[in-house]
Amino acid sequence: MELLTDSPRVRSDSTSSSASQGSKSKTVLRQRLSQLLTCIEDMSSDDEASEEVSRTLEEAFQLCGRFIPTDAFRIHIVTWNVATAEPSEDATSLLQLDAQPPPDLYVIGLQEVNATPVRFITDLISEDSWSHVFMNSLAPRGFVKVTSVRMQGLLLLLFAKQIHLPYIRNIQTTYTRTGVFGYWGNKGGVSVRFSFYGHMICFLNCHLAAHMNNALQRVDEFEYILETQDFDIYDTPQIRDHKVVFWFGDLNFRIADHGLHFLRSSINSGRLNLLWGKDQLIMMKKKEAFLQEFEEGPLNFKPTYKFDRNSDTYDTSTPKTWLGLNGKKRKPAWTDRILWRIKPKPLPSEEDDEKASTSTDEEQDEYPVLVTQDKYTSDMSYGVSDHKPVIATFSLELRKVFDTPLVRVSPVGIWSAGQDALLTYSVLEDFMSSTWDWIGLYKVGFKTASDYETFVWVRENELPEINEVIQISVDKGQIPLLGGQYVLGYYSTNMQSISGLSDSFQILESKRAVMEGLVPEDINGVNK
Repeated sequence: MELLTDSPRVRSDSTSSSASQGSKSKTVLRQRLSQLLTCIEDMSSDDEASEEVSRTLEEAFQLCGRFIPTDAFRIHIVTWNVATAEPSEDATSLLQLDAQPPPDLYVIGLQEVNATPVRFITDLISEDSWSHVFMNSLAPRGFVKVTSVRMQGLLLLLFAKQIHLPYIRNIQTTYTRTGVFGYWGNKGGVSVRFSFYGHMICFLNCHLAAHMNNALQRVDEFEYILETQDFDIYDTPQIRDHKVVFWFGDLNFRIADHGLHFLRSSINSGRLNLLWGKDQLIMMKKKEAFLQEFEEGPLNFKPTYKFDRNSDTYDTSTPKTWLGLNGKKRKPAWTDRILWRIKPKPLPSEEDDEKASTSTDEEQDEYPVLVTQDKYTSDMSYGVSDHKPVIATFSLELRKVFDTPLVRVSPVGIWSAGQDALLTYSVLEDFMSSTWDWIGLYKVGFKTASDYETFVWVRENELPEINEVIQISVDKGQIPLLGGQYVLGYYSTNMQSISGLSDSFQILESKRAVMEGLVPEDINGVNK
């Protein structure tokens, strides 16, 4: 029997407490609409009744219009315990680079990245080898690394299409240690939160306690991470305050009770559903209310742990016990998981008056969010680790809270290294701008905000007025000699992000570049 690798689409939204409640509500609504059509056919010529029905329907149509998101974005999430291995140079399959339409955001969570003292210090000075592979793969396709956070072997990377950078704001990262009574970072969680077109989103990468008997400890560790991670944002100080949360990583939940022979027989025959009932995470979700808020697609892919390296064969090793005796082989398990949570609608309080309650509901539902999981699978082609990577793709449908950048920045006239250049910028909306902000010149295909060719400081003596056009000169010695496509980006020091991007523009090759032999001289259409 062929193993299914793709799962059916799973959808949840912010306009209901859960996906199942939303489905039931829609069924009831369809029944009522059918009854309404029958009622209209039988309705007499009573003008007053007709007006009342018409007015009620108009209100219903307005309500439906308010709940329909207008924009859809694709998110590609990867979680992988790399077991201290070095990366493969080819990340095409892992990132599904040929997928159409391409994602808008890539979020990559790794566990057990090589964190020996010397290596860890080296990675702090320059990017680690895994980050280099992902940046080199994604930058040519227009993706920029927005931020990253690392705690020993835990690494979380966020990439976004260049066009989205000005609308990703209030970026913050944090981490929580849970190893060795909370003093060691080999286990725990790292997270990044940000506003995406005005919607608060959080991504959490975890590596929880290992071994079969520690299921309850894993739940306790996750709850501890949720309760202790704090952000310096007034309306979303903790993870569960965000409208959308994605939780993933090596969560280390195992398949309980079943013996090794039954596990492998069920996997080989494609009867994975026989194992779901004993999956510890599924079992724990039935007991713990806070876990029930997180959704997960069906596990229609093989357990991703534990494999012999560089193979598709489950563990054949014979580990030794502390007495030197042969131990048991590790049972296959879905240790590597990706879940998500839509912030539940608050239950109305008896103490709140009706007006306050209605206002709160309308404010929350004005900008709804729909999350649909399009794919949930593993990639068996990678063998450098004893884990296989897990991939999930999501559609994030939302209505933008804002769609204009904080800053407009533009080049003026022709740019070439042979002459000084001019640029202008205008602050379009009041924000925490600073005289330490700067404007970078980036070659199209840049990797990070710090990957600029050159930069200039914004006006130093005073902060600009809203919509004031400010002109800055760029010395010709700072302009690249070689021509090409470039963009200007306004970087906000306080917000730690690019707040405005120009359209791409051409920088002309300078005569100096030809004289110095950096480009071949073109004589009568022939390169010399």
